[in-house]
Amino acid sequence: MTPGAENTKELFLRACRFEPTERVPVWIMRQAGRYLPEYQAVRAHHTFLEICKTPELAAEVSIQPHRVLGVDAIIVFSDILVVAEAMGLPLDVPDSGPVLGNPVRDASDVRRLRDFDPARETKFVGDAIRAICKEVGADVPVLGFAAAPWTLACYMIEGRTRGDISRAKQLLREDPKLLRELLDRIALATAKYLKMQIEAGAAAVQLFDTWAGELSREEYDSVELPATQQIIETLGGEKAPKILYAKGSARHLESMAKSGANVLSVDWNTDLAEARQKLGRKIALQGNVDPSKLLGPVDEIRRAAREAIEKTGGVGHILNLGHGILPNTPVENARAFVEAGKTALVAARS
Repeated sequence: MTPGAENTKELFLRACRFEPTERVPVWIMRQAGRYLPEYQAVRAHHTFLEICKTPELAAEVSIQPHRVLGVDAIIVFSDILVVAEAMGLPLDVPDSGPVLGNPVRDASDVRRLRDFDPARETKFVGDAIRAICKEVGADVPVLGFAAAPWTLACYMIEGRTRGDISRAKQLLREDPKLLRELLDRIALATAKYLKMQIEAGAAAVQLFDTWAGELSREEYDSVELPATQQIIETLGGEKAPKILYAKGSARHLESMAKSGANVLSVDWNTDLAEARQKLGRKIALQGNVDPSKLLGPVDEIRRAAREAIEKTGGVGHILNLGHGILPNTPVENARAFVEAGKTALVAARS
């Protein structure tokens, strides 16, 4: 099936709304990136931030997976730390990973954070979305995204994105009131940022909560959930569905269902059949094949895709991975995953 041969935007939106579809839509988190030679060719001449902040480059690498793999949705190429930078934390992205200057450590740091106008200070993201929409047309969904408040707070407190969030957890223990103030500031900024993306043409938006699994159920409910609800409630009047992804979602599934999101995107440790049983048929699911499966034989990749769809019956389901695609994934394996998803519905219903 060639990209553009059907209205995948309508397919995607119907799945988000838990309406019947002829098949499941499929895309891949981190689908624009290092595993693609086409991306590497662009990256050889431009830094990561240059690509993010140059709309024509961001649009080009965003569209590459649609051309190469035939995915049903295009997510704009950007970084979750764009919001932190706009709030006043200088951003650098060396090969060792993103670094934020002037990390947030105390009350004065929280109160010096800027309110910003997304249409001006992150205009490059909106321009990239507009460029993608113009290139691929009205029948392909373009997705916007941002970090969930707890995850962005972790990075703003730690100053970098790899591994250790001990400072953030210490602030949670020692000064939860200040952490909530930071989360409120982030939620307000993120809602405006996502609204800008929707106005630019995003058909749906996704919140990434990478560090949700570090919170207990009680901590998630008291700290993260209210800030996430604030974002989704602010966007409530928007036509674009809201997708909430959490790593460590099994522990928080029922709490996530209270967020107001239309779709819950879950990691590979969450059983999709159990999730559907718990949530009923009101909230759609996205996911959740283990990314490491795409390093194995093609037959196993196809089986994993089919089994994920069988667990939901192929209704109210967007096929995806349970986290981002691994950089060493062979392109032909990623293509096999997408093709398996597109052809699995009949098997799921038989």
